[in-house]
Amino acid sequence: MFEMLGAFVSGFYQVLTPTTFGLMLVGIAVGFIVGILPGLGGPTTMALMLPFIFKMSAVEAFAFLLGMAAVTATTGDITSILFGVPGEPTTAATIVDGHPMAKKGEAGRALGAALMSSLVGAIFGALCLALAVPIVRPLVLTFGSPEFFMIALLGVTFVASLSGGALVKGLISGGLGFCLAMIGLDPISGIQRFTFGQLFLWDGIGLVPVTVGLFAIPEIVDLAVQGGSISKEKIGKLGGVMEGVKDTFRHWWLVIRCSALGAYIGIIPGMGGGVSQWIAYAHAVQSSPNKERFGRGAVEGVLGPGAANNSTLGGAFIPTVAFGVPGSVIMAILLGAFIIQGIVPGPDMLLPPPRGKLDLTFSFVWIIVVSNLITVGICFLFLNQLAKVTQIRSSLLMPFLLLLIYLGAFAEKNAFEDIIVVLVFGALGWVMVKLDWQRPPLLLGLVLGPLMENRLFLSTDNYGIAWLWRTGVLLLFALTLIGIFYPIVKETLQKKGKADVLPMAPVVVKEEEKGAVRLWDTLFTLFIAVLLAWALLESRNFGFRAGLFPWAIGLPVLALAIAQLILELTGRARRTVVVIEGSTDGGADLPREVVYQRTASICGWIIGFFVMIWLLGFSIAFPVTTLLYLKIAGREKWPITIILTLLGWGFFYGLFDYSLHVPFPDGQLFLWLK
Repeated sequence: MFEMLGAFVSGFYQVLTPTTFGLMLVGIAVGFIVGILPGLGGPTTMALMLPFIFKMSAVEAFAFLLGMAAVTATTGDITSILFGVPGEPTTAATIVDGHPMAKKGEAGRALGAALMSSLVGAIFGALCLALAVPIVRPLVLTFGSPEFFMIALLGVTFVASLSGGALVKGLISGGLGFCLAMIGLDPISGIQRFTFGQLFLWDGIGLVPVTVGLFAIPEIVDLAVQGGSISKEKIGKLGGVMEGVKDTFRHWWLVIRCSALGAYIGIIPGMGGGVSQWIAYAHAVQSSPNKERFGRGAVEGVLGPGAANNSTLGGAFIPTVAFGVPGSVIMAILLGAFIIQGIVPGPDMLLPPPRGKLDLTFSFVWIIVVSNLITVGICFLFLNQLAKVTQIRSSLLMPFLLLLIYLGAFAEKNAFEDIIVVLVFGALGWVMVKLDWQRPPLLLGLVLGPLMENRLFLSTDNYGIAWLWRTGVLLLFALTLIGIFYPIVKETLQKKGKADVLPMAPVVVKEEEKGAVRLWDTLFTLFIAVLLAWALLESRNFGFRAGLFPWAIGLPVLALAIAQLILELTGRARRTVVVIEGSTDGGADLPREVVYQRTASICGWIIGFFVMIWLLGFSIAFPVTTLLYLKIAGREKWPITIILTLLGWGFFYGLFDYSLHVPFPDGQLFLWLK
């Protein structure tokens, strides 16, 4: 008990050290901007920030990243309420009653309610994380390698089945992530696997370029297609903020219940804030005696989602820290940060120093609490000024986002080949978005793949095939089957009118009719099946140690890919797109020709930026490309074009070239001229 208390206090002191606290403030500042600006999701920005944590200590890295993640949902409520456009997908439910309140002149009250309920929810979620440690620690310490292998498999299964879209596609996506994790040298035997004779691939595919490519490139394309400024409306002076704060305490029990709902849903892998906000909204409606007020400006409709989507973060941390199973996309990316820092989630995170890193776990609790206290305080002071940030044109952001993408790819290994990896996975991510394939399971498979392979080998080496019959393994396998078949049963019941999971969520479900064979869906599924078959054939000569994981994963994933291909060819596959009312849809209201034209244009600029870096090097390519983009694509005036180009280049050169001495490669053009 005293050891845990000491770790709790130690975590607090670690957060308050000058360097750690300063980095947390930087992360909070980034999270502010990300949350307010629609189109820049929290996961996307966190992926862009991963390269900057390599030289940080563990607590510094998580103060930076978690400080950023902890505030995006809070600040995302600002644009949801003022403009009816969610700053983050997890703040979409706030629109339903928050925006009508703004239209009635109660914007200040709605913002006060959202911010204060968010703070309560965040503190509640952090408290749940702190209280969960003594509960889950005895359970985790009884687990062996077989159980940890099954837990990782369970996590990928849950994310695949609960993150939306078709179940089979989600499972295949997770399997692809496992396969990508096999690339490189086998850690025990040293055998090359799927390296194609390239020395660059001996260390495997980097987590950072894959994450940046999968999440950032599609968002960049979507942001460019939407075009224009973030918000077309202007907002006047805000008032009544303190009235919204009082509403939080008037409806205190509702806020606590919705916070508990958010924390509980966060624990379930794959659900996250996108689900918890709507369940909390539905609970707020169902528990109110005056249901007819909702949708017209009821403050309870702001308080419920505001509390739930912030408490979800603390809940999602529990399975991530204890079992290495992320509870959301942000947690999957944070798990990548664990790997970068050389930290393995599990028993070590729950034991006090010097045996474990319990003080680091408790520092997460303090980071969530402190960052939200700072965020809400700043929001109350500068609400009017923060609202004006939404007037920034997306064209002004684009060249700087492209720079972050390519810098993030290069910074992990200082390897130019990683930029190519970003482009490859950017194309893959864009195709997956368009064809309704989930990306989070793929990323999670890549992160958990090495850990799963190690656990599988240890289980087989220590227990033989008998590990399959251990009680814990059988229980976890049963949970895995429940995770797979639960969505199917739920969908069947919904069709029969016996279930309605989110009764109050204003969603529009667009479901394509069966019977038509969609060419691109079929070709993409065929490509995956052929790729998996080739990988299995290649792994025949790996030997037992290096070939165990490829065959254990490859065979079932190939079977799923063939099943999906049959569904596509027979016209029995179905694509269901759920659009939340009030959310952006990447140019859904634009003519198809305009969408195609803008997509081709931004793809040309993305590739053009890469070519310029290859020819001229980073230091010259960035200002040249920024100038060209702002003037040609953004059609900005010369003064703002020149000013932004000079400011951007000055920041880039001063930080990366002059201060950090990042070894940027010379441009190919200069090498030819030598």
